[in-house]
Amino acid sequence: MLEILKKIYIRTSGYSYTNLGRLFLRLFVGIMLIQFGVRQILEFHSICDSFPAVLGLSPVSSLIIMISVEMICSVFIMFGFLTRIMTIPPFVAMIVAEIYQLHDKVAYLLSWQSQSYLPIMFLGIYFFILLVGPGKISVDYFLSLHFIHTEDKNEAEELEEV
Repeated sequence: MLEILKKIYIRTSGYSYTNLGRLFLRLFVGIMLIQFGVRQILEFHSICDSFPAVLGLSPVSSLIIMISVEMICSVFIMFGFLTRIMTIPPFVAMIVAEIYQLHDKVAYLLSWQSQSYLPIMFLGIYFFILLVGPGKISVDYFLSLHFIHTEDKNEAEELEEV
């Protein structure tokens, strides 16, 4: 019985599935942000007037830009194509959303059920993806392999730890 527990412990603590974890996180955050974009597209006419005007743009322009960021960047992130670059627009959008939501509120008075925690959650996920990259289960990785092999370079030297 003790041997079985040791094997289970070693399997659960010693093995790492980092690339699969990165894929899951990319798919999760992409699907989560796409569903916000789809909701905004479906409710476009009712949201238009109440959407905040950001950076001096009209509410309609701000909403169109936000929907574009949510939809386009999410698809790119889910496929793992230009991943680190595609995390920057939603990262900035979430900063703006957080600033807007906390505009007239005191942060420590917010309820735990408040929607203003969503941008912070997305910020954390996008920052993590920005730091660790897309992993080996991504278009970025396969393209980098293609570029390395077409230039007759050594894969181990070019790709440190992906």
